[in-house]
Amino acid sequence: MRAALCGSLRLALTLVLIIVGILVLLGLFALLTYNRTIGRRNAVDNSWAQIETALQRRHDLIPNLVESVKGYAEHEKSTFEEVTKARSGAVSAKAPGTQAVAEDFLTQALGRLMVVAEQYPTLRATENFQQLQQQLSETEDQIQITRRVYNDTVQTYNTGIQQFPASIVANQFHFEPRQFFDAPKEAEATPEVSFSQDGAGTTPAETPKS
Repeated sequence: MRAALCGSLRLALTLVLIIVGILVLLGLFALLTYNRTIGRRNAVDNSWAQIETALQRRHDLIPNLVESVKGYAEHEKSTFEEVTKARSGAVSAKAPGTQAVAEDFLTQALGRLMVVAEQYPTLRATENFQQLQQQLSETEDQIQITRRVYNDTVQTYNTGIQQFPASIVANQFHFEPRQFFDAPKEAEATPEVSFSQDGAGTTPAETPKS
């Protein structure tokens, strides 16, 4: 009987150790998953901050660009108002999804402004306009780069919190999916305008979005 009791105690102890081991492993998994998810979420936030910086530079350039064109084409009042309105909408937008839509509308309005500017060779030849055009072109390139980086980090983060078993930890700690910086499908068919200097007498190139 004593031997049976000892055997039962050893079995119980073994079971306790197994349970403790499983709990430790689960705890380590939860901790590692939590920390990894935090890191990915921080990467998303950092990438979004880079986009905001590039967009802020774009928004700051537009008033000067409008004023430089207005000095040569005051009769294009509707175009200037359209750009100003689109800029205001882009500045006030906050969430990535709505921001993307607003920025696409602003891109279209800027494209029409640049078409107006192309009609005035004297304007294109001024140093101020050339500098603004160059700065805008560099800013547009930076926006596209940061946009791709941000969307990649969002993809990694969203996939991580949706995959099992990491999704259990994500749900427990209320990790929410993040929005991509993309316009809806119906807006993606609009032309994307290049703001680079294409030479005298040419209009900004328009290419369909992929």
